[in-house]
Amino acid sequence: MTRAFVFPGQGSQAVGMGRELAAAFAAAREVFEEVDEALKHKLSKIMFEGPESELVLTANAQPALMAVSVAVARVLEKEAKLDFGKHAKFVAGHSLGEYSALAASHSFSLADTARLLRLRGETMQKAVPVGTGAMAALLGLDLEAAQAVTRDATKNPEGQDEVVQTANDNAPGQVVVSGAKAAVERAVEIAKTKGAKRGILLPVSAPFHCALMKSAADAMAEALERTTMAPPLVPLVANVTAASVSDPATIRDLLVKQVTAMVRWRESCLYMKGQGVTTLVELGAGKVLTGLARRIDGELSGVAVNGPADIEAFAKTL
Repeated sequence: MTRAFVFPGQGSQAVGMGRELAAAFAAAREVFEEVDEALKHKLSKIMFEGPESELVLTANAQPALMAVSVAVARVLEKEAKLDFGKHAKFVAGHSLGEYSALAASHSFSLADTARLLRLRGETMQKAVPVGTGAMAALLGLDLEAAQAVTRDATKNPEGQDEVVQTANDNAPGQVVVSGAKAAVERAVEIAKTKGAKRGILLPVSAPFHCALMKSAADAMAEALERTTMAPPLVPLVANVTAASVSDPATIRDLLVKQVTAMVRWRESCLYMKGQGVTTLVELGAGKVLTGLARRIDGELSGVAVNGPADIEAFAKTL
């Protein structure tokens, strides 16, 4: 078995996440305490108890998801002697999960990652006034068809260009588009005429991974430039390139581009498979990436590790 460790993105958060980990393992408690201290904010209380309306705020959800992922990784390192260099060929993360992957593989410090994700969440939220941007999933279209839809949806009835672009290529038949609300709504309607099974507007607070996020990308460029970074213990498969990278300066550049660029998750998984990976091990909240693995390639298996029982079962495979 050749593994890659993968880390979930926004949407996988749920009230109660991390609570069982904290109750069962000192290593997990230490992670949550360090994140709370770095943010000067009791994020762990929101994670464990809610309210959901607080947890789903982008500035909370992003560092919270990272905290759970890193807590699982640290527990595995301590309790099961997980060694990234020995037990994994790659790490990869979906959107904010890329930061989780870098923290888990000891590229960024935990405190720095928490602060970077708080800033990333805040600046992405502020980049576009609430209600003026949107995202939608186009189900049943491949990437090429979805990109054709966005090209057709760009012009408004007055003939002016509005931003709409592919934001996530998650799996065959599941592409997400992002941009100005009216343009995204046009894309949903056009997609129906191009063979999409459905077009679903997503309950998100901002249009992530499109050109409207430029101000957030600029803020992240400044913050990343000031942040100490080591090469990850194993190569990162980057969202922007769907290829592996280990050089910190290159990773920094890709993290900035990632804010406005498409998450090439389907291609990333196929790249890892092409490099010999057979199993994607999802560390953190939920099972979204595990569910996508087989849809992307029937020979890829996925394993979700997020609670004490999962950790105990997975430890036996190391």
